[in-house]
Amino acid sequence: MRDESAPDTTPDDPPGSLVGRSPDLARFDEFIAAVPESGGSVVLLGEPGVGKTALLGAVAGRATAQGIQVLRATGVQYRARTSYSALSQLLTATHELRRAATGAPALATVLGIEPGIVPGPDAVAEAVVLLLKSMSDHRPVLLVLDDVQWLDRSSAAVLERVARRLPGSGAGLVCAARAGEEGFFDHGGLPVHELGPLSPADSEALLTRRFPALAARVRRRLIADAEGNPLALLELPAALTDPQRTAAAPLPRSIPLTQRLQAAFAARVRTLPAPTRHLLLVAALEGSGNLQVVRRAVAGRCSLKHLAPAERVRLVHIDDATGRLSFRHSLIRSAVVDLASSDQRRGVHRALAEAWTSVPEQRVWHLAQASIGPDAEIAALLEEVAEVSARRGDGPNAVEALVRAAGLSPTGAERARLLAGAAYVGASLTGGLREVPRLLEDAREADPDADSLPQAMAASVFLLNSYGDVDTAFRLLGGAIEQRRSARSPDAALPEALAALLMVCVYGGRAELWADFDVLADGLDPVPDTLHLMRTVFGDPARARPSDWARLDAAAAALTTERDPVRILKVGTACAYGDRLGLVEESLRRMAAGGGRGENILPAIQALSLLSSHAWFSGRWSEARRLCREALDLCEEFDCPLRSWTATFTLGCVSAACGDFDAARACADRMDQWAGSRRAEAVRRYAAQVRATIALAQGEFEQANRHLSVISAPGTLAPFVGQALWVFLDAAEAAVRTGRRDRALNHVAAAQAAGLDTVSPRLRMVVLAAAGLAAPDDDEAVSRYREALAVGGSERWPFEQARIRLYYGERLRRAKAPAQARNHLAAAREAFGWLGAAPWAERAGAELRACGAPARGAGDRGPLTPQQWEIASLAALGLSNKQIGARLYLSPRTVSTHLYQAFPKLGITSRAALRDALEGVERPPR
Repeated sequence: MRDESAPDTTPDDPPGSLVGRSPDLARFDEFIAAVPESGGSVVLLGEPGVGKTALLGAVAGRATAQGIQVLRATGVQYRARTSYSALSQLLTATHELRRAATGAPALATVLGIEPGIVPGPDAVAEAVVLLLKSMSDHRPVLLVLDDVQWLDRSSAAVLERVARRLPGSGAGLVCAARAGEEGFFDHGGLPVHELGPLSPADSEALLTRRFPALAARVRRRLIADAEGNPLALLELPAALTDPQRTAAAPLPRSIPLTQRLQAAFAARVRTLPAPTRHLLLVAALEGSGNLQVVRRAVAGRCSLKHLAPAERVRLVHIDDATGRLSFRHSLIRSAVVDLASSDQRRGVHRALAEAWTSVPEQRVWHLAQASIGPDAEIAALLEEVAEVSARRGDGPNAVEALVRAAGLSPTGAERARLLAGAAYVGASLTGGLREVPRLLEDAREADPDADSLPQAMAASVFLLNSYGDVDTAFRLLGGAIEQRRSARSPDAALPEALAALLMVCVYGGRAELWADFDVLADGLDPVPDTLHLMRTVFGDPARARPSDWARLDAAAAALTTERDPVRILKVGTACAYGDRLGLVEESLRRMAAGGGRGENILPAIQALSLLSSHAWFSGRWSEARRLCREALDLCEEFDCPLRSWTATFTLGCVSAACGDFDAARACADRMDQWAGSRRAEAVRRYAAQVRATIALAQGEFEQANRHLSVISAPGTLAPFVGQALWVFLDAAEAAVRTGRRDRALNHVAAAQAAGLDTVSPRLRMVVLAAAGLAAPDDDEAVSRYREALAVGGSERWPFEQARIRLYYGERLRRAKAPAQARNHLAAAREAFGWLGAAPWAERAGAELRACGAPARGAGDRGPLTPQQWEIASLAALGLSNKQIGARLYLSPRTVSTHLYQAFPKLGITSRAALRDALEGVERPPR
């Protein structure tokens, strides 16, 4: 069989169009250009399926396009014993070639054209070289040989000699050989070009071109399994079902090989001795490359010395430093497993279970794979493995363990319970929402009368991510909890079910839902710490007690060594409204990193969203945009809109504060549209806050007041509305600017009565600032502003600090203290500029001018903000406003605004001058 490395081109692609092979083609272009003058040979070396045949085809096409005559031959394994079959294929392809060969007695004899005594390989090689020289006098010649490891012995002996004699002949030879494959063609000493695997980016480009409908997560898995092998990239999708390609069904742990992949990767395995194949099967199913475990598992049948034949043909590699075995390619491992019978695989799993006696988790997995009938004991052990995996953040492993445990459970009720548990873990950890309906249907079929609580937990999450509404999700889950509580028996699932119900209440955002939740949670003993924190400091932070906040601080401090993603995210979420996200930032970053690796997608989305919120409040707005886009891209890829609204909200707030009002309104519109039919009041309030931020930035205070009233009635802190703590300063400003000073005073009084000024430095700062805004006389206002700016750590919230300086400066200007006012207004304008808050910077500038400060004119080389520098640098590279906006997640209009503000600072009037102007400007710190 020949190397089935199919060209990675489509029928409509131009000849020689290969994904990711531009450097390789450039190397062969140089070689082709030199053939007419000097000739020579090159060996193309690579692993099976890496694309050698595709590249040879491209080289032949390019040579033909340049007027070079191409002669081709391919080694074929089953014809390797037919003398001179490849040479005959080369030299008798056309009538003219056959006639020319007939003129050389040595060639006529070996090709069977004329009778005679067969000469030796040197004489035949010399005759071939002379023939090629003669042909090249009229037209350059290139020999293209594929799969030279399978050339027949006679042809190989001649052609390797020809390859060494071609330099200076005006003829060339390019041949492809499999790395590590033994054959008769000895390419030692010839120039070699190694063809490596495709890069991950090129692998994705090839898959996207050929299989555009693949789900992104499936594409990532195939890229990982293929390890840059083009044949694998083109063949592995064919081994999947349609639901698997679209991620509606889970992918198998090991994707089976197609016939073409079997041909490419299994051929060398089949030729190995039986003890070596057994050793490889043990190593493949063991998975980690631990040779000590492999040795124990094969004891009595073979020893590690039997790995030598596999090493010689480059199937495996043993690291001398670590003593670990690795397969040269993951598909070699798959081929080894595919070639074994099911009975052989089960036998090896039993041996590995014995070898892993000291590691229960490994042992139970191998026992499960060796089992073919129900086994309640192994099912129970697998459920324990699932619990451990979920706590340490390995959601996919937990789902797999639960599904396998269900398959081994002897009763329908147990199967239903475990399948429903798998659905819930998938819905809350892995992002496998598309699999939830199938798992729940399987659970129902296993036992229609099974307990409804696990099913309700999974179904409620799925409902809110599809077309269900908050009230339906609450009734479904709340009813199941009530049914379970009425049984009055201890139940480990009840706290987790109540935690899921609490999140339904959060999205619902209505007091009546929380009242029903409290009834259902009443009597739970003990109340889990995270459930208590979510109910108090997150559910209704305005009414949380000092002891609750102290409890949260202790829980946040304990996260440094925590691995359970559920606990990290519950504590992290509870930190949001009390300005404590900085305490859990490192833990959240660990969780967010899993999204890039395709792990624990839903926790990663939530972590990214919380981090973006922290970046928004702490003034790192470029970072906030990036984190939002990462979260939203994952939400779109995994079809989970429920988790998208925190990031959409943050993106809307940043856009509004920066003056990108179109983008901000689009965020608010999306939230309103989704929330309306689902009665998700929390999401509707998110949209209202974005609209209020737009109105404040534009100076439309009546509109701001109206939007803020959706969040909390003026002068009050609405129950179960954590956002009221975020918009406290907004509400006070909107009330004062619209002549409702009494409402602002009531707002301050409500905050002080609730003790909000003791919750965090930010809240103390904004409560004092609100008191300054509402103060009827200047002396009291100045005193409150001074206190607000003196709060320790207030610089951690630069946007709100700058706003307070703006209010302070405005009050001082009206109090006839222009010199003091200018100090605060200048500091505010500078801070707004660094943040990129253009509308606020303009407002501070207008106040400064009213104080008699000179306006900035053209040629004023004031400092660029970080965002202005980044935009100007990209514009200097020639990118358009639209391209810059796409890269930085800004609208073209916002890019234009920032450039308009940057030009006078740089002393220029056009984009053409940007490159020179930026040469003397250091990149400002973020």
